[in-house]
Amino acid sequence: MLRRNIKCYLTVSRRFSAISAAVNPEKAKRIPIVTCKRKEFDLFYGEELPDENAKFGAVPLASSGWHHYKSKGDFFHIHPFYFNDNWRLSPSNVSFGNLGIRGEVLKTAEELFSISRPSLIQEIAIPEILKGFHTTVAAETGCGKTMAYLLPIVEQLLRRSQNPPKARSFNTPLALIISPSRELASQIGEVAEKLCEPHDLKVKTLLGGNTKHKMMNPSFEDVDILVGTLGVINKLTANQIYRMGSVRQVVLDEADTLLDDSFSDRLSYFLQRFPFHKNQTSDSGAQLIMASATIPLNREDMLLKIIDVSAVKDIRTPNLHKLVPNVLQKFLRMSKINRPPNLLSIIKSGLKQDQSILVFGNKTSTADYISIFLKESGVECINLNADMPMPIRADQFGRFRRGEVKVLSTTDIGSRGLDTRHVSQVINFDFPLHMADYIHRCGRTGRLGGVDNCTVTNFVSSMRELRIVQEIEHAARTRTVLPNVDGNITNIIRKKIIRSLKKD
Repeated sequence: MLRRNIKCYLTVSRRFSAISAAVNPEKAKRIPIVTCKRKEFDLFYGEELPDENAKFGAVPLASSGWHHYKSKGDFFHIHPFYFNDNWRLSPSNVSFGNLGIRGEVLKTAEELFSISRPSLIQEIAIPEILKGFHTTVAAETGCGKTMAYLLPIVEQLLRRSQNPPKARSFNTPLALIISPSRELASQIGEVAEKLCEPHDLKVKTLLGGNTKHKMMNPSFEDVDILVGTLGVINKLTANQIYRMGSVRQVVLDEADTLLDDSFSDRLSYFLQRFPFHKNQTSDSGAQLIMASATIPLNREDMLLKIIDVSAVKDIRTPNLHKLVPNVLQKFLRMSKINRPPNLLSIIKSGLKQDQSILVFGNKTSTADYISIFLKESGVECINLNADMPMPIRADQFGRFRRGEVKVLSTTDIGSRGLDTRHVSQVINFDFPLHMADYIHRCGRTGRLGGVDNCTVTNFVSSMRELRIVQEIEHAARTRTVLPNVDGNITNIIRKKIIRSLKKD
């Protein structure tokens, strides 16, 4: 196992234990935790709550009978117990300046991104990154993980610029940020460029697509921070168009996806090119930073080939892998044929309140259907999926982010890392089949600095969805972490196929 920063983690857990217990049951009166169509399953603070150690199946659930066809029309709601951003922020009076970030960088962050007070993950992660430790930055979705690594990287670059080494060649970055998707890479690059421009630091963003043209007609320029997807960076590095010899920070954003079996072999091969340090105080090698809202179980096996895993600082917040505490989550049992009219009704109601709404399907064909159905029903909706050319995908998401179109249908390509602070409602037209996907989809709303009074509405219409629904309800009632949060979706699917074949 990765050695945790035990002292830091225990201190944080003790210091901020109130975050996971926002409501005092002794004082609360009829504040709902879970409410249901069948009132005998309602649960309120102030009542006797289920044992936190109760095993799955030992706690009565409203969804326990949802395998029966007569359950259609049933529902339950998991209620929020925070209604603003304060639960994500540091409860101490610490400032970014106290964390080691210089004033001019903070001024830029505040003017451009309205960032004035550290979030909890920023408070505990920034000092460790500035010290040079290999670091895992693990925290709930929408809490400021990008700035938790960008601010210290910019600070370190500015410190180095005061004592510059010998002149660097063009296309020789000092920091590298790798993303699993083009949309996320573009977004990170945009934020990094805004943050760096006033300080004369150069950011270059590389996106997949038309890579052969980039190889045949390369551009050469000063680059301090290189942002991009793994595929294009790997190819342009292999062809010596970009040289990694001066890189001192390597960031894996959405690390759970990059460590998934679909990426891990390529990533491992690529990372072995870097001389990662063995001792952050006396070694001039590179530093590895991994940011994610879920922690994959295979990361140790992956990292053993790259770094000394015992040297990794494992920074995480107390709410990691827990239900989002500031978003209302609705679970509606229905037949598949009733999903389209229910979707239309919910969206029309949301649009009357000027909401931005994100609708998820498990497959590209479903996302396409949702978009077509809504358009035919008089609702303007745009679609985003992996089969689209990158320029179209970027244009579609840009229109949604700017508020030109209020409804976006997508697959899980739109569930990770993207800036969706303006989204008021997420609708799972198809319920996700993996717990990690549910966490990331919920994380598209109720984000730090975003809108309030957010909702996630889940359509439950298939038997294979029920196990995860029941695990979520159990976690809500027992106030515990969600089970089986493994970002390695590819490996999960492979194991399920093998089990199925063995049964046959």
